[in-house]
Amino acid sequence: MVWLILGIVLFLGVHSARMLVPDFREKFIAKRGEMTWKGLYAVESLIGLALIVWGYGQARMDPVILYETPYFFRHIAYALMLIAFIVLAAAYVPAGKIKAAVKHPMILSVKIWALAHLLVNGDLASLILFLSFLGWAVWNRINVKRRGEPNPVAGPVTNDVIAIVIGGVAFVLFAFWAHGALIGVPLF
Repeated sequence: MVWLILGIVLFLGVHSARMLVPDFREKFIAKRGEMTWKGLYAVESLIGLALIVWGYGQARMDPVILYETPYFFRHIAYALMLIAFIVLAAAYVPAGKIKAAVKHPMILSVKIWALAHLLVNGDLASLILFLSFLGWAVWNRINVKRRGEPNPVAGPVTNDVIAIVIGGVAFVLFAFWAHGALIGVPLF
């Protein structure tokens, strides 16, 4: 469990730099350059992610079960994950109605992802992992709102169609193949 927690601290720590020390990023970039920042950010993120994967995998070998949910919660989780993939795709395509409505689709996608997994995973490692990400996403959204970042302007509905298609295809690929191959837990 130590590796999981260390991975979460590293991964979410680097992703919390603007929330913890608002001017640090800009000062670092001014002093050492944007590529140095991006390189260190990427390396720390990858190390954190690797430790999360390793630690979570280790914890799953001897799980501490805290609760079990009804089987039909899986269907709710699948529906939430489809929405999470679509909202995530909306973050990376030009703004449409979805992006404008949710304002910060990446953060919302993380919230939905974490909630969906909390619905179906009642072991201690899952609670630590998914509650950490859910708490981080809520905290991040509050900070983004406080910074007063401008909201995206709604673009054409065709951008939403693109997000829905990309998100839907990504969900199908992940649900029917990648989740089993990468996470070790086949969904179907």
